[in-house]
Amino acid sequence: MRIHSLVRLAAAGLLLAAALAPGLSQAQTKTLRFVAHADVKILDPTFTTAYISRNFGYMVYDTLFAQNEKGQPQPQMVDKYTTSKDGLQWTFTLRPGLKFSDGNPVTSADAVASIQRWASRDTFGAAMKAAGAEWSVLDAKTFRLALKEPFGMVLDALAKPSGFPPVVMPERLARLPTTSPISEVLGSGPYLFKRDEWLPGSKTVFVRNPNYVPRSEPPSGLAGSKKSHFDRVEWLYLPDSNSAVAALRNGEVDFIEQVPADYITPLRSDPNVKLLSAGTQQAQLIMNQLHPPFNNPKVRQALLKAVSQERFNTAMGYPLDMRMRYCATYFICGSANDTAAGAEPYRTADVAKARQMLAESGYKGEKVVLLVTSDIPYLNALSLVALQTMRSIGLNVEPLTMDWSSIGARRAKRDAPESGGWSAYTTVANEFAINSPIVSTYLSAACGNTLPGWPCDKRLDELRTAWIRETVPARRKQALDAFQARAYETVPYINLGQYTAAAAARRELKGADKLWSGIPNVWVLDK
Repeated sequence: MRIHSLVRLAAAGLLLAAALAPGLSQAQTKTLRFVAHADVKILDPTFTTAYISRNFGYMVYDTLFAQNEKGQPQPQMVDKYTTSKDGLQWTFTLRPGLKFSDGNPVTSADAVASIQRWASRDTFGAAMKAAGAEWSVLDAKTFRLALKEPFGMVLDALAKPSGFPPVVMPERLARLPTTSPISEVLGSGPYLFKRDEWLPGSKTVFVRNPNYVPRSEPPSGLAGSKKSHFDRVEWLYLPDSNSAVAALRNGEVDFIEQVPADYITPLRSDPNVKLLSAGTQQAQLIMNQLHPPFNNPKVRQALLKAVSQERFNTAMGYPLDMRMRYCATYFICGSANDTAAGAEPYRTADVAKARQMLAESGYKGEKVVLLVTSDIPYLNALSLVALQTMRSIGLNVEPLTMDWSSIGARRAKRDAPESGGWSAYTTVANEFAINSPIVSTYLSAACGNTLPGWPCDKRLDELRTAWIRETVPARRKQALDAFQARAYETVPYINLGQYTAAAAARRELKGADKLWSGIPNVWVLDK
């Protein structure tokens, strides 16, 4: 073994020891130790679409509605609601007794301000605003939504699970500018964030929120009661896969959120471990469309022509039974919105053809700054294949390696690539974050959006609106096909392939089979 490898493993061992070391005051507490997929740096789930910040949000905040295990919207903080026959007037009443973790009551003013903050950034919220949505406070517990045009997905919007989930925070925080993340954490969810024990790059700690008021229904997906079985939850950041898996096998941690692909097969035969599905995923290449060269759709088309989904999926290392060779839809193969419209020219990767397309696009050799993820194995693999693919067609690529949380901060910059900005990065999205033209984070991004990459195509916006408004099934399918066909022309992002991710839990951990499709609803767990 090389010396630098020994040093790296020694450092990982010290990090693991520090992360797992319990304080004396914790001796009698019931603790869940959970290996998170990334380090937490942004504590505001309304500022970034990064899943680690979203997951943080679900620990400390609650939502007005939530999806159950079947994906159906259910009241969460809302007690009851009514709607007019024409669907233009909605009235919502909060559940009695709701409190923030500081003991102050949750009011309708908090709910309205939180929704307005969410709508200013989220594509679902923007679609509601386009339908003339106006929110108003009626009294301390009641608020109203007035629409100028019918919008049949009001509850779906308020129960949106990912991207920018519409969490509720105090009005004074929700009214802060959306140009920077909120640093104060104050919610009404099941846990309290222990800032005094936060060790960035190592550990994030939560304890049971004494002011949380659970629903009476049992937990289902993100809906129902979120009353914790644990006094304390520790998120551990262990980027060394060997250390993380060894800690799970030794019983030093209870759960790994995302199992590295190389360890899936060995863990399948470990009698002390349960391997679990972490949901259907889509790998993605996100391109900055504010600056050359990816502001040119012909350059994006050229790169798409060179992409072999099978090659990207193989590089991640997932077993054959967990990955697809090719998926034509921008949504999810096998889902209700599965469509092959527009995909035919790109079914087969052709590097020679892609080089020709790039030459004909007017590309002038502009530098491409590719952000390469260093600490998440499957994202690192995707990044390296993206680097090879870009260079194979003649793009002038400069790789810039950093951890995922740093990429999350870097990608918010609108600066030109040569001035501290970026050109592209790889990521993944779960099924519920991409399964329709309005839910899909990048396909739902209308012109003027705040999404990193800033895709904009007015024709795509028109086709999305047509799909939202269409209610006749046959015509809605036609609208869906037209939307995807246009997406293949404008290329808001590149689908790198579909696969199934895995999580792993200690055999004695109860409730792991109730974990929901890639979002760690850890309140269902017990031991």
